Amino acid sequence: MRRREFIAGIGAAAWPLVARAREGERVRRVGMLAGGAENDPGWSGNRDAFWEGLAKLGWIDGRNLRVDLRFAADDTDRMRTYAAELTRLAPDVIVTVSNAATRAAQQQTKTIPIVYAAGGDPALVGLVRNLARPEGNITGFVAYEASIASKWLELLKDAAPHLTTVAILYDPQIGMMAPGYIAAIEAAAAALSIGIVKAPAHDPAEIMRAVDAFGSTPNGGLVVLQPPRTAVLDAISPLALRYRMPAIYQGLAATAAGGLVSYGNDTSDNFRRAAGYVDRLLRGAKVSELPVQFPTKYKLIINAKTAKAIGLTIPESFLLRADEVIE
Repeated sequence: MRRREFIAGIGAAAWPLVARAREGERVRRVGMLAGGAENDPGWSGNRDAFWEGLAKLGWIDGRNLRVDLRFAADDTDRMRTYAAELTRLAPDVIVTVSNAATRAAQQQTKTIPIVYAAGGDPALVGLVRNLARPEGNITGFVAYEASIASKWLELLKDAAPHLTTVAILYDPQIGMMAPGYIAAIEAAAAALSIGIVKAPAHDPAEIMRAVDAFGSTPNGGLVVLQPPRTAVLDAISPLALRYRMPAIYQGLAATAAGGLVSYGNDTSDNFRRAAGYVDRLLRGAKVSELPVQFPTKYKLIINAKTAKAIGLTIPESFLLRADEVIE
């Protein structure tokens, strides 16, 4: 659903009120830099949550607001180019999606407020030092923190008790949280007596080679730190099926796209709340008044169809813990 189609469905009764509230007000501008691609799983839900959040606060794209949106598709050169392009447009606020996109925007401006709608712990990667009162021009909503990585390994072991070795699949260039994640996973692995193999991969071709190289490892599984992009999932899914290899993903959208298990927060809620921060900034709030916020609830989703396809019998006790089971 496109954003104008979505906003048109909010309700005709709301339009006169919005129009009166904004009559004579100048059009404000928001730049948005997404680290992934437009066809990535979960993006449409995140996008609609953002537009809905803005509309409920009286901001309508094409009326009193202009949103300039760019997708970098995990290309670092493109990300830098788009960050510079959006900064030149002099928006009132820049919204970013991913740590890498936030970093690219920060390198272009220290004055335009930046709200990240989804990313890792900004203190861990040096984007923000004071989480309660951000000292620069960046604030936002954390999608996942490094400590959650140990939980991913524990959950994968619970789903597939036979596992003895796990490969950590990550992009060292895009996934700036990877060192923190890996440290947490290694600590959990020692307690669970699981061997760890680090599998860095920058693009789908490298992902396929890394998974293929690990695929013949007996009793092996995957912890996927890569963002749940369409290209990433398309590279992993056929090989995970071929090698009957269980995998857990950080993004909830990965399970709907065929991943076995995912554990994370509902990022659509992040985007809805990010719209609230954009609203407050457009109305004069300062970044220092908007604390960085962390997830308060995580969801566990299991794809039972994928489990069946790889010949995995998931323990009933584990299924009962799930927030959602895709049959």
